[in-house]
Amino acid sequence: MELVRTGHGRDLRVDFFRGLALWWIFVDHIPGNVMATLSLHEVALNDAAEVFVLLAGFGAAKAYGGAMDRHGWLYGAADALKRAWVLYFAHIFLFVVYAAQVSNSVARLDRVTYLDESRLDVLARAPYRALLEALTLRYQPNLLNILPLYVALLVMFAAVLPLLHRPKLLLALSGAFYLAARRWELNIPAWHASGWYFDPFMWQFLFVIGAVLAYAPPRRMPRPLRLFDGLAAFMLIAGLALQWIVWPHPSLVTWLPIPYAHALLWMDKTTLDPPRLLSILALVWVTVRLVPQQAGWLLSRPARLVVLLGQHSLPVFCWGIFLGFFARLGLEANDGPAMQLAVNLGGGLAMLAVAAVAAWFARRGQAPRRDLGAPAAATGAAIVAVPPTERS
Repeated sequence: MELVRTGHGRDLRVDFFRGLALWWIFVDHIPGNVMATLSLHEVALNDAAEVFVLLAGFGAAKAYGGAMDRHGWLYGAADALKRAWVLYFAHIFLFVVYAAQVSNSVARLDRVTYLDESRLDVLARAPYRALLEALTLRYQPNLLNILPLYVALLVMFAAVLPLLHRPKLLLALSGAFYLAARRWELNIPAWHASGWYFDPFMWQFLFVIGAVLAYAPPRRMPRPLRLFDGLAAFMLIAGLALQWIVWPHPSLVTWLPIPYAHALLWMDKTTLDPPRLLSILALVWVTVRLVPQQAGWLLSRPARLVVLLGQHSLPVFCWGIFLGFFARLGLEANDGPAMQLAVNLGGGLAMLAVAAVAAWFARRGQAPRRDLGAPAAATGAAIVAVPPTERS
């Protein structure tokens, strides 16, 4: 059975880079992992979170914009809200498993610091209140912030779905909301924090950009191409200069006025600061320019493994959080080359196994089925209809 979906005009670039983002998230969440030095945040001002959210918007527009075109806004919005509900339950399940995993490690290894680092210390101090706040998404332990963001983005997206038919207006409204949220520091209130770690009112702009790119792609690339090539190259080179020269030596910018020096030295992930946003957009431009949709290497065996991860991102992400904590325990016991190899190779293989099982169940649910109570000639090979939804 072929596990990777390739038909119906599917853009494998989206699946490939989403799979790559999942791998980066896994390695970045493991303290002491040498593979993290090869992650995106080492060469760009953004990291895997921006990639994940942009491609989430892309996938949402494909799934729910298409559903809206076929059956109307109410149907498409219902599909988006249904997906948000699934993600909400996935987050709650992941919260329970992760809290049990960390708490068990604290008890067995006598490592109270795990509670502080994961922000599960408040769960130990006020368990009943913490559980209630977790259900309302006002309490989010460290590493468990991305799914609540995705839930909030899908709920907002369901409301503005008809504006996909007017992409310029949608982008303008989303951009204005982003600027207003930055100006007045809007965020969803959180328990024991000033707001959500990923501010949905600002990250929605990146989600909407991804949605517009999917639903209303330009008929031709913006002109002049060389100007945009130059701007993208400048942004990426400036990011490298900041990371490799300025940040290790902050004294280089002390001659600048304090607001400008602060802007260069501190780029907030919570508020999706403009340099982070411009960095991911520059990467998108370079990717579109250098990687055609039908690039042959995307069908190679190594690339298909990454594509498989990207096509089943929800189970892979959840298992990645679970596996990442075990990997941390392994590296704390022994951070030598053998353990580094075991952690990264073992974690990668485990994530691939999760994606393969998810793909098998998905294909099994779509396989032709025969009504065993009727003659073969009468029943034929009926295909089970699967409602349009963003399964990855």
